[in-house]
Amino acid sequence: MEHTATHEEHAGGGVKEIIKVTVILSVLTIVELALGFWMMGMPHDSGLRLGVKGAIIILMMAKAFYIVGYFMHLKHEIRNLIMTIVVPLALFIWFIVAFLYDGNSFRHLRNTYD
Repeated sequence: MEHTATHEEHAGGGVKEIIKVTVILSVLTIVELALGFWMMGMPHDSGLRLGVKGAIIILMMAKAFYIVGYFMHLKHEIRNLIMTIVVPLALFIWFIVAFLYDGNSFRHLRNTYD
C-alpha cells in the first residue's frame, strides 16, 4: 500500500489552468499597451482616438472580471453569490458614469444663463 499526501491526478490540471489564465491576461495586457501606444500618435480631437479609448476600457474591464473570476474563485461559486457581487458593481459603475455625465453637463451650462 502506498501512502502519499497528494493526489497525482489533480496536479496537472491546476498548472494548466494557471498557464491559461497567465497567457490570457498577458495577451489582453499586450493588446492594451499596443492600442495605447498607437493612440499616442493620433490627433487629440480624433473620433478614432475616442474609439480606441473605449476599446482599452472594455479590455480593462474584461481583465478585471477575469481576475475576479479566477483569483477570487468566483468562477466556481453559485450564481446567486456571483450576482450579489456583480449587480452592485454594475450599479456602482453606472452611478459613476451618470455623475460624470451630469457634472460635465453642469460645467458646460454653468455660465450659459448669466
